[in-house]
Amino acid sequence: MKLATLDDGTRDGQLAVVSRDLKTAHVADGIAPSLRAALDDWGFIAPQLDALYRQLNEGTARRPFDFDPARCMAPLPRASGRVCGAAYLHHHELERRALGRELPAAWREAPQLAWAASDGFLGPRQELVLAREEWGIDFGAELAVVSGDLAQGATPDQAHGQIRLLLLANAVTLQNLVADERAAGLGLLHAKPATAFAPVAVTPDELGEAWRGGKAALPLRVVWNGNPVGTLEAGEDMAFNFPQLLAALAGSRKVAAGTVVGAGVVANRATRRHTPGYASIATQRWQETIDGGEAVTQYLRFGDTVRIEMLDENGKSLFGAIEQTLKHPDSA
Repeated sequence: MKLATLDDGTRDGQLAVVSRDLKTAHVADGIAPSLRAALDDWGFIAPQLDALYRQLNEGTARRPFDFDPARCMAPLPRASGRVCGAAYLHHHELERRALGRELPAAWREAPQLAWAASDGFLGPRQELVLAREEWGIDFGAELAVVSGDLAQGATPDQAHGQIRLLLLANAVTLQNLVADERAAGLGLLHAKPATAFAPVAVTPDELGEAWRGGKAALPLRVVWNGNPVGTLEAGEDMAFNFPQLLAALAGSRKVAAGTVVGAGVVANRATRRHTPGYASIATQRWQETIDGGEAVTQYLRFGDTVRIEMLDENGKSLFGAIEQTLKHPDSA
């Protein structure tokens, strides 16, 4: 099924079920007031949401309305926790090579994870408001999952069964702040502003045969100022799948329902038949540095627009699109 959160002026919004073709929706607050509440009692709530979803797709729902992504908050506006993974190692290999270094062996042996802010997520049409271009403002197309409860020490197989939903995100990074924050030794804070999410969260079964091996084997498209810059395959070059990422998180702690775990910026290696482009500007800049000695592509400027979308096996939008414009606070 497909779920969205409508902006009703509250912190957690109003839960809605969205049709498979993303054309109609139905308020579901009679079943659960919010997606946060639904995740806390998923075994009881999910079958009721699924029944409403079937009715909506069959045209028998009582009060459907036209679905408008502009009315949406992030599907899960506040998460129990959020973790950033590094599953697409090519992205990180390029960074190290551009600096004349090698990727640490540990990154290939086990998933690397970092905590990130889990409040204040942006909706799919909310403007990206940041004060300074010189921060090196960069988009980052990323897939994430929402977990159910996981016990400490859960295996990847157990984690696989607790994947409730998949999300599509624009995980923005202020690249010119990264080095100083890393040097301070406590991880990234100011370099990671609010993340935006596509309007709809989907259950894994919505991917059909494309959900295999704990990965989403579907194409991801990134468009910058109307120009396609990336056509990537999310199921390729993913060193660790989502169950592995979740199991790594659960290694020494319980994982609470509603925890969001991202796989990191999608990055594919070029082949003779396919040049995938990029899902973040930094990826392109690192490749330029390796190839020609310096980065040429500039980071985002005020007024720039970014569109991120994933297509299903029929070429239709799966999550709906993220469409954002970068604005200065004075013009927002």
